[in-house]
Amino acid sequence: MHSKKHLRFSALRKLISDRVVKFEDARQQGKVEYSLHDCCQSAFAMMFFQDPSINAFQERLQEKQQLNNLKTLFKVATIPKSTQLRTALDDIPPTKIELLFSDFLHPVQRGKQLELFEFMDGNYLIPLDGVQYFSSNKISCDCCLTKTKNKITTYYHQVVAATIVCPGIKQVMLLAPEPIQNIDGNTKQDCEINAGKRLVKKIRATHPKLKIIIAGDGLYSKQPFIDELKQYGMSFILVAKPTDHTHLYQWFSEFHQMGETQQLEIYDHKGRRHFYEWFNDIPLNGSKDADNVNYFEYTIFKGDKVNYHNSWVTDIAISKDNIIQLVKGGRARWKIENEAFNTLKNQGYHLEHNFGHGEKYLSYNLLLFNFLAFFMHQIFELSDRIYQKCRSKFTSRKEYWNQLRCTIRILIFPSFESLLKFIIDPDSGIPP
Repeated sequence: MHSKKHLRFSALRKLISDRVVKFEDARQQGKVEYSLHDCCQSAFAMMFFQDPSINAFQERLQEKQQLNNLKTLFKVATIPKSTQLRTALDDIPPTKIELLFSDFLHPVQRGKQLELFEFMDGNYLIPLDGVQYFSSNKISCDCCLTKTKNKITTYYHQVVAATIVCPGIKQVMLLAPEPIQNIDGNTKQDCEINAGKRLVKKIRATHPKLKIIIAGDGLYSKQPFIDELKQYGMSFILVAKPTDHTHLYQWFSEFHQMGETQQLEIYDHKGRRHFYEWFNDIPLNGSKDADNVNYFEYTIFKGDKVNYHNSWVTDIAISKDNIIQLVKGGRARWKIENEAFNTLKNQGYHLEHNFGHGEKYLSYNLLLFNFLAFFMHQIFELSDRIYQKCRSKFTSRKEYWNQLRCTIRILIFPSFESLLKFIIDPDSGIPP
């Protein structure tokens, strides 16, 4: 039962150490008790073992076994207190931590695991979607988004996230997100679409050679965002509802009435009828400079009842040979919501919990470490046979991580792999 060395816990954990030791420490020398390395690794360890709060994490560290496991597993020399941990993380520019996402992805590429995610003609499907991770009526900073209802102002933080997905594969590979945040001196509040534009620029800068198809909801199927995708050499499959694209849909309806659209009809083993209809080269909107796009619809019928219906635009020429795959790509946009956000919210990662806000970057940096912990777990689920065997002993993700947390409360392990092997076979003792 072997796993690729470069994708094991120790190798990926070392990537964090190698990156963090390069961070410039802006704190006043001589008054620093804890290194940035120890602060970052402690924050990552908290997210890795799915502690519900910094205080709960610190409480666990009062036990000798917990303390020693943090040192053996995460190579932490000195354990920071919660206040010092928050202060140190608050000052680290998030762009430094974001580099860890590509640090994690490179060994996945090198080990050929990323090839499993190839979607069409060597392209990788990357859905974008926004998610909220902090909200308060009292705590705020200059970067907070705001909304007021019944004279009560809510301050909140959101990001646009991006994941590499593939229909048929449960795991997702995370890319660095982009914060939706207000910038000093800018009177107009930031929004998801502008953050999305910044994100595709960041993705292309980080992965200049990757062939990419961007997926997104109807918010993104507008000319300005499509222009951004063209600028960075990215294809797209974007939801396009008729109510948002009246001019486009009028053209499609006329072609449909004239019998000029292409259609495909398939019945499945449950008796459901899958109906595909499409037309290439339709103006996206009514302006004279509008791009021509390719429009397609997909409907599932159970008898006379419509079970599902959606429509998309793409720059990929549609034919009977690829229409089914294009629909799978359009529908796979939901994987970022189901496989990523739902797991992060409801399966132990406490995405919407306020781990700490800070004055500068604390809230976003803690989110990044949470995303990185989830990313590492996804890599293990994809490639680590020991992790997979251990995980298969438990019915739920929460139960699994609760067992890991309980075990390191009472025993000290020299490595993460030895912890997993012990849980698989406790009678054999702690492996070296």
